[in-house]
Amino acid sequence: MAVSDETRAPGGRPSGNAAHAAGAAHESRAQRAAGGGGGLIEVRSIDYVPPEERHGKVWHQGPFWFTGNFVLTTMVTGFLGPTLGLPVGWSILAVVLGACFGTFFMAFHANQGPRMGLPQMIQSRAQFGLRGAVLPFAAVVFVYVGFNVFNVVLATEGLRTVLPGGTWLWYPLLIALAVVLAVVGHDLIHLVERWLTYLLIVVFGVLTVYAVFGHWAHGHAGGSGGGFSWTTFLVVFSAAAGYQISYAVYVSDYSRYLPEDVPARKVIWWTYLGAAGSAVWLMSLGALLGSRLPGADAVAAVRTVGNALLPGFGTFAVLVSVVAIIGIMGVNAYGAMLTSTSAVDAFKKVRPTIRTRVVGIVAIELIVLVVALSLPSNYLASFNNFLLLMLYFLVPWTAVNLVDFYAVRRGHYDIQAIFDPDGEYGRWSPAGLTSYVVGIVAMVPFMALSFYTGPVAKALGGADISFGVGLIVAGGLYYALTGSVRRTLALAA
Repeated sequence: MAVSDETRAPGGRPSGNAAHAAGAAHESRAQRAAGGGGGLIEVRSIDYVPPEERHGKVWHQGPFWFTGNFVLTTMVTGFLGPTLGLPVGWSILAVVLGACFGTFFMAFHANQGPRMGLPQMIQSRAQFGLRGAVLPFAAVVFVYVGFNVFNVVLATEGLRTVLPGGTWLWYPLLIALAVVLAVVGHDLIHLVERWLTYLLIVVFGVLTVYAVFGHWAHGHAGGSGGGFSWTTFLVVFSAAAGYQISYAVYVSDYSRYLPEDVPARKVIWWTYLGAAGSAVWLMSLGALLGSRLPGADAVAAVRTVGNALLPGFGTFAVLVSVVAIIGIMGVNAYGAMLTSTSAVDAFKKVRPTIRTRVVGIVAIELIVLVVALSLPSNYLASFNNFLLLMLYFLVPWTAVNLVDFYAVRRGHYDIQAIFDPDGEYGRWSPAGLTSYVVGIVAMVPFMALSFYTGPVAKALGGADISFGVGLIVAGGLYYALTGSVRRTLALAA
């Protein structure tokens, strides 16, 4: 798929929701000029970011995604291999390959932000239709809620190592901090994530060096795991890939304010470098710690290693991790608000105001609180199933979205039509919806979960290669079904 640096200004005659979007954009600029909430709290949500409001540096995508992915939840993915009996070397190789593979798709979505000036998921209307896009929207909101549930559980475990209080205290408090971060919005989230990068590199750099070369495991029942198994290797690979692909659903949310003319290569490269770098680091560290401390969770493992180096250092590292988790919780809350608002707007026109943003963020995080309080204690097994389910629902979407952007429309979109139910993208798009559903159905025989194993997966000894099937089927089918679109665009060029 060719990467083009060419941009297209929004065109077409505004009508319906498009006129509303343009009016809301004008209103937001006037509100900002008058100081009506634009000074501290972000005004925009699902609406287009015009060129005069673009700002930021492309290299900021690197530290943003490094810190956004440098959380204990990422490390939990690394524990999967040793838990399933895969030797530490093979576990590390599986997560490295899986993370690098999954980040490839995630990073290519980053280029869509500056080109279109829109949040990630609302762009799906061009492939699925204004209302048809609600289908992948629902899967994406599930991902956001699921991640924040696991994040708040891990953060609470970290805090309770040094502070009193139960889940009824820490869950609401942590979620409230994430809500504040998400409400203030894009620029504050970028700033927090960027400066946290330096602290995380120093603290976990020291921790990692000691974990690799120190003698902290003396007296622990460590081991290299069982023997190598392709089945287990593919499970770990898929989990790591799925974890990284999950970030694809909000990449453009944090690149859409960049100037329209930033080079595509730089946006993609900085995003890939940050997200893959932190994933490879933490997942590999998780595999190492999981192999030497069987049965330990991420919080306990970090404390054990750090405190073996210097009393209290492990506890400090956990607390730093909690701050990073709060940051990504804010990122997830922000993305969930954008996606859910886009879904509602497809059926009932939504004015993209500050109040709308706040209500959406609070509503989503209340759901997170309820789910977290009802989560079973053995969340690691649930997390593995969650990662795989996430992979199944997101792979067909990312295939369709990327094929449309890079191979079908080649970055040329009518932004106003994305908000117009009578525009060229329509309410429902058979090509996108058919490709998405068929992609998921094609994956079913290849799926391997704790509660279901498809016939092909059984024949392969339990190996799950469904992600490859989903990418090829959904992406290939969408390309085939959009031949008329490609011919029309070619004639218009």
